[in-house]
Amino acid sequence: MKILYLSNNSETDSLYTWLSEKEESVLKMEHPLTLDWVKEMNPDLIVSYNYRHIIKKDVIQYMDGRIINLHISLLPWNRGASPNVWSFLEDSPKGVTIHLIDEGLDTGDILVQQEVYFDESAETFKTSYSYLHKVIQQLFIDNWEAIKQGKIVAKKQEAGCGSYHTMKDLEKLREKCPFSFDDNIAGVKRNIKRE
Repeated sequence: MKILYLSNNSETDSLYTWLSEKEESVLKMEHPLTLDWVKEMNPDLIVSYNYRHIIKKDVIQYMDGRIINLHISLLPWNRGASPNVWSFLEDSPKGVTIHLIDEGLDTGDILVQQEVYFDESAETFKTSYSYLHKVIQQLFIDNWEAIKQGKIVAKKQEAGCGSYHTMKDLEKLREKCPFSFDDNIAGVKRNIKRE
């Protein structure tokens, strides 16, 4: 199977290594995709995991349901940027999701999910972020054969609920109430409530 692995984050390297050992042809790419390049490569599947570029409509249509995304939130909650941070700041469900990519941002049909629970008084945004990456990588590994063989029936995301955030949303919040990703989550939430 020929797989194109899209990522811009070193946190994803261990999954790339695992997949490269499991499959005969895995190519990692960090740059924006073009339709011509995808046609030339002709991958069987594209795996997007912490990839900063939007995959364009023509590529999505060409791949016809053969692009999956690994997202560290329990979709439909916290689509978009910084899902881990917003799950705590808005007290929304926490977890990880592997879903199909469609033309929306993190709106595609869900393949598998796992809810995750944290003790906010014992965690930082950084430690919870790392843990979510461990969970989603294990979820991918546990379900890889079924994903690869197309045996998972994708389900639509629940309509009318969820949330979406951009990088600018987080920047605005941190201008009003500065915090570090190494700060304790419960402490940051207390400071934000005081603002």
